[in-house]
Formats: sequence, C-alpha cells, structure tokens
Amino acid sequence: MFKKILIANRGEIACRVMKTAKLMGIKTVAVYSDADRDAVHVEMADEAVHLGPPPAAQSYLLIDKIIDACKRTGAEAVHPGYGFLSEREAFPIALEKNGLVFIGPNPKAIAAMGDKIESKKAAAAAKVSTVPGYMGEIRDGKHAVEIADGIGYPVMIKASAGGGGKGMRIAYNAREAAEGFELARSEAKSSFGDDRCFVEKFIENPRHIEIQVLGDKHGNVVYLHERECSIQRRNQKVLEEAPSPLLDEKTRKAMGEQAVALAKAVGYDSAGTVEFVAGQDRSFFFLEMNTRLQVEHPVTEMITGIDLVEQMIRVAAGEKLPFKQPDIKINGWAVESRVYAEDPFRNFLPSIGRLVKYRPPEEGRFGNVTYRNDTGVEEGGEISMFYDPMIAKFVTHAPTRLEAIDAQADGLDAFYIDGIAHNVPFISAVMHHPRWRSGKISTGFIKEEYPEGFKPRVPEGDELANLVAVAAAMDHNSNSRRRAITHQMSGQQVRFAKRRMVRIGDSERLVEVAGGNGNPTYVTWLKSDGTRGETREIESTWTPGEPVWRGKVGGKQVSVQVRPILNGCEVQYRGIKAPAYVYTEREAALAALMPVKEAPDLSKYLLCPMPGLVKAINVTEGQAVQAGDNLAIVEAMKMENILRAERDGVVKKINCKAGDSLAVDAVILEFVA
Repeated sequence: MFKKILIANRGEIACRVMKTAKLMGIKTVAVYSDADRDAVHVEMADEAVHLGPPPAAQSYLLIDKIIDACKRTGAEAVHPGYGFLSEREAFPIALEKNGLVFIGPNPKAIAAMGDKIESKKAAAAAKVSTVPGYMGEIRDGKHAVEIADGIGYPVMIKASAGGGGKGMRIAYNAREAAEGFELARSEAKSSFGDDRCFVEKFIENPRHIEIQVLGDKHGNVVYLHERECSIQRRNQKVLEEAPSPLLDEKTRKAMGEQAVALAKAVGYDSAGTVEFVAGQDRSFFFLEMNTRLQVEHPVTEMITGIDLVEQMIRVAAGEKLPFKQPDIKINGWAVESRVYAEDPFRNFLPSIGRLVKYRPPEEGRFGNVTYRNDTGVEEGGEISMFYDPMIAKFVTHAPTRLEAIDAQADGLDAFYIDGIAHNVPFISAVMHHPRWRSGKISTGFIKEEYPEGFKPRVPEGDELANLVAVAAAMDHNSNSRRRAITHQMSGQQVRFAKRRMVRIGDSERLVEVAGGNGNPTYVTWLKSDGTRGETREIESTWTPGEPVWRGKVGGKQVSVQVRPILNGCEVQYRGIKAPAYVYTEREAALAALMPVKEAPDLSKYLLCPMPGLVKAINVTEGQAVQAGDNLAIVEAMKMENILRAERDGVVKKINCKAGDSLAVDAVILEFVA
C-alpha cells in the first residue's frame, strides 16, 4: 500500500480524498494556486506545494508541475479528484513515465470512454442503445447548425472532454445552435483544454440516471446500483439521490449489467460512472461514461456502505475487489444537495466574496438519520471567481425516501451561511415541493416549476404560525434580557402578557406573549373580536446573536435562520425568506403610515449581474439593438453568461472592455434614455 499520495485537486473533493487517506494511514500532499493559499485542503494535508497563479490553466492543469510536486515530496501516487486532469489520458501516461501511480482508470479506458465522442462510438460498437447524434468533428457554428437541422431540434451541444455541466448547451433553433456551439467550445477550452464538441438529440422530459461501477486490475467489475440526478439547472446537477424512485428491480438489473458489460469491454479498472437518459416509461439510452469519481458519489456510499475512494486507492495498489455483485445491497435512501455560492433570487447568478459565517449542521448519526457534509471551505474563507461555486455537499441518509428528504429539509433550515449569496433557500423550497416529494420528476423540473425564476415560498398555514410564534418569542425574550442587563424592573420576570403585532410578508397576526426568562414562552393568537385563539408553547435555549433559532414549537422541533433587522429579524425557513417585524400595537399603527420606498429606474443601464471577467462586448456606441440581442459575455466561475437586451434601444456609452474584471452591478453600458 502507498505511504504517501498527492491529490491533484482543490476544495471539497481534495478534503474528501484526504479523509479516507488518513483513515488508511496514508500521508497526503496538497497542491494549491495563489487563490487557495489559505484553503482548507492545504491546511488539512501533511504537506502542500504551490503551483502558480489562480487560473487553472496556469496551475491545476499543469501536468509537469504536478509531477514535480510528487518528486519533491516523495508522493508515490496521485488521486485526481474530479474535473481538472481527472479525465485527461495524457495525465496517467505522464505519471507512469515518471514512476508514479494514477489512482484512477488506465489510459486506454480513459481514451475509450472518457472522451464523450469515442465513448459513443464504443457503446454503439458494443450494441448499447445510444441517443441519436453526430459524433464527428464539428468545424464551426455554421456546421453545428447544419448538423442540428439534420437531427431535429431540440439538440444538446456538449464538450467532448466535458463534465460538471461545463461546455453544455441546449438549442431549440438555429440561432441557439450557433451561439451554443461557440459558448460550449469556449467553456470547454478554458475548463478542460480541449474545445471539441458533439451534437446529439435532446430527449424531452427525460430523467438522468447513472450507474456507479467499480473495477480492479484483475478483470472484476461490479455495479453499485444507481443514482438519480434529474434535478438540474443549466445542465448542472443540483440534487441527487440513491436509489432512483423511477426504477424497479428489473430495470435496475438491466442498467447495471449493461454498465458492467461496457466497462469490461474497455478493460475498466477503478471507480467510474455510466450515465443514462431514461424515459418516464423506464426506457433508457447510454449517454456517456465519466472515467472518474463523481461529485455525487456520497449517496452511493451511504446506501451501500462502500467507501469509493478507499476502493480506488486499493485498486490502484493492485488489490482485488473484496466483494462480488451479490454482496452489494441497497440500504435505505440518501439525498444530496449541492450548496452553491449563487443567488437564487437573481437567476442563480454566481456570488463571490468572504464567508463571514459558515455554520453547517452537525454531522453524525441521530436516531435513524445520518447527516454528512462534504466541504472544502471554512468560516472566514474566500469564494473565488476562478473556480466552481460549490460550497458543500450536504447529504442525509434514512430508512425511506421521505424520511431522508425530511431530514434534508430540517438540516437545510439550520445550514447558516452569511457574507455571500447562496442557494440554500431554493434547495429547501424544493424539499417541500409536492412534485419532488412524489418522485415524479425530470431534468426539466426547475424550468417547469420555476418558469419565472425562483421566488421565496409564501408562508401560510402551520409554517406561518411557527414563524409568528418564533418571532414573537424572540422579541419577548430579547426584551426581558435587555431589562435584566440594564436593571430595569430589577430584572424580575414580567408576569403579565404583552400584546404584539407580528408582520411577516403580507400577513399580520395580533398575539399575546407571556412566560420566558428560562421558562417556556406562550404565544396566543388574538381574534379580530378580541377573543383568545390557539396558544403555542415555545421552548428554546436561543440567545440574541445566535444565527439559528433552534427549539420546539408546539412540541415539534423547529430550526429558523435569523438575521437582526430594525423592529424584528429576517427569517429563513423551509424555503421561506422574509422580514418578520414585531411591533407594539401603537408601533404597528404608525408603521402602516410609512411611505413605501420605490426602487430607482435602472432600465437604461446594462448592469453586470455577478462579479466576473468581461469576455466580449458585442455592440458599439450608437448601435441600435433589439430585445434579445447579444450585448456582452461575462465569465464567472468557469461559466460564460450572455447578457441580452431586455428591450429595443440605442447604445449611448460603453464603460468597459474585454478583459476587465467587474463587480456586481457595475455599469457595462448605458442606453439612450
């Protein structure tokens, strides 16, 4: 077994590999760019080697520097993680020439299956059902349109060396095919160093199901059942689960056996994933094979009890798989949420900056539920514009699907992040969405269920009652604490009830609050005629300043994220995000008279929607534009974003140029008023 390995990656996957290596007694070496000098994976490793500037092409993608780092530290093997060099055939070849071991599949298997075009050809030769498409080299945007016209829209344009949603575009017409090809090719070049793309038919209302395979160097290959990854946005997976609610035993077996047959045909030896697009009728077609560890591998580990990273290391060291296919069972259900640095209220645009607060839920097993959080960040760290926006992968495991979903929802309520925008409110809202909970999903779920973009859930019913009770109790106990600190009323408990008006969104509730000061707080609803209604008992040890209120409301456990604001707090709970104001009756009457502040008119400006790098300005001063025209392209976190005109107009002034770095809301150009 190896004594020391180098992890040629960064962030959460580098930390993930190091955890297993340490459990196996293997020392670890981290590599880092200037942007990652103080990163968690650097601190976690036994040794660390600097690679270069932040752009991946000048650091993490440089094979020679990785090899030099191995020689300098005495590392015997390299785990590539995912992304970067993980699916580059040249990488294991170069390692082998230098006497180093690649913890991943052999180069021939990568060449056969890691390249999306070649994997299609190999699958077709093995008589595996594949999606109709064009696997040859595409010359330019015009050629892409010709191919797409021949296949029939919609089509998927995909980078041959791609992965992680990078270098992928769906086109519904010729214009989108031409633009999508150029964007996919550019993203592929910057992310993978390979700009080749292919085009295939995009199957509508599909489900994305993948089979985890594991092979050794002795010809043994098994499948570790399936994961469903149908909840996607911009071709990037957001939620994953294992097993899939779609499959029955017959389909699961057929897909698994097909994946194993394909892996054996190319002599596959390591962890890999065979991806399928599946119809709602359980029909399935081979999509591609990822010759690496997948981002969503934790859900497979949770339901099988098999550490995939450990098996990859053991296989690379020449060991045989310690189990056979009948030994691999499905235990319970696992759900994974990808927590991203992106703003769901602004069309999921990337967000960068400092993690002022980062408080994930506690990991471990609590009753029948297990919580796991794979992350590579810490409080006070930076989210950089140079890399993927993932903050963490939050995983829950329970005996049943709904129990795992409910545990995920509870955990997300307590997942506190401040300093940057993040997608926790969105994920939390999905956990409560009836369609998601029913399992009747497709890759179009987000587009279909949130066609106008994501808006916070409107609190109503029991959820609204919980928030009213929590806001009233927090205000009551904060006031009691202030009185004690300032020695008002000698710090004695106020024994008479206080009336408060609680306003959350468009809802107002008049309540009576009593108790507290270390005892349960009681919140009673007052009806319009002045009579008393329902009373809820609130128990909590929360103190002012804590970012998450935890306690029991009416005997049920509740977690609510709270941020202080004037006369109350902003609450975040089950996908609900709203200010909660608590007034005396007199304050409420006066607040209702306050004028509403109107937002300024910004329609004559094109603002940069996220911090990023200007890739292109596609208009000139004085040019007339129409709604939908391509005005500029801004790159952030390895994704290129087209900024289009929202209405007809004339460009008055351009304030930046290609190559400029812009902050969020920076003015890119102005229109004639």
